[in-house]
Amino acid sequence: MKFKTATLALALLASGAAFAQATDTVAKAKASGVVTMGVRDSSGALSYTLGDGKYVGYHVEICNRIIANLEKAAGRKLEVKYLPVTSQNRIPLVQNGTVDIECGSTTNNATRAKDVSFLHTTFVEEVRIAVKANSGITAIAQLANKNVATTTGTTSVQTLRKNERATGIDFKEVYGKDHSDSFLLLESGRADAFVMDGSILAGNIASSKNPADFKIVGEVLSVEPIAIMVRKDDVNLKKIGDSTIDELIKSGEINKLWDKWFMQPIPPKNTRVGLPVSESTKTAWATPNDKPMEDYAKK
Repeated sequence: MKFKTATLALALLASGAAFAQATDTVAKAKASGVVTMGVRDSSGALSYTLGDGKYVGYHVEICNRIIANLEKAAGRKLEVKYLPVTSQNRIPLVQNGTVDIECGSTTNNATRAKDVSFLHTTFVEEVRIAVKANSGITAIAQLANKNVATTTGTTSVQTLRKNERATGIDFKEVYGKDHSDSFLLLESGRADAFVMDGSILAGNIASSKNPADFKIVGEVLSVEPIAIMVRKDDVNLKKIGDSTIDELIKSGEINKLWDKWFMQPIPPKNTRVGLPVSESTKTAWATPNDKPMEDYAKK
């Protein structure tokens, strides 16, 4: 009986430790020596692939800085595994522990914040419309009876439909499985417009075969804080992530990272995204926070 009790106690202890590791990336990394970063194939200069399993970008680099501090907390060198995620599966993969830190282009909103935690805002995005330069489309009103592309699992078309300037405008939604797929819908003529975060539009245009064939037009549809995701109860990693971002802001290093990824030529084609820091992003940096987009809408 004593043996059974001890066995049961050990089993409960083991399951408790496993649960702790499932939500605590520091403990998980210390035990396994591995951390998994969720990345995107085509999220503009925030996170994209160079091929052969290599991922780079503004958010990828910030996440690497966070992981360097995670290594200090774990007390060991960590193997970083990159796992490509999509707009549709990114949140479930963070929730179930497959991804430890998601470094893509995710909007922090109240609904998502019920399922995951967001680190301090690194970028405040403006949702815009991309069209072919010769399309004649310059405003929302001209999207009537057009095919409008967006990416499955994103909020952009919902945002467009809620915009008061879109009232009474009927358009057909067509979906890409990821941002590159959505841009291909525009590039191939299967869509007349692509509605998405301005940085993602700019990044896909910059890396296209003929960037001059496209332009970003129309009104700003919404202003959204973009942030890095971790698990909901991953208190230790959130603390490490927030302090890393705060230090990048305080030191001015975040400005250098922005310049590197948005203002200078970037691989693989050495083209410039050409996206200066917005006043909204500067404001977020001035008072680091993890406020959702609903708080921005109240202003």
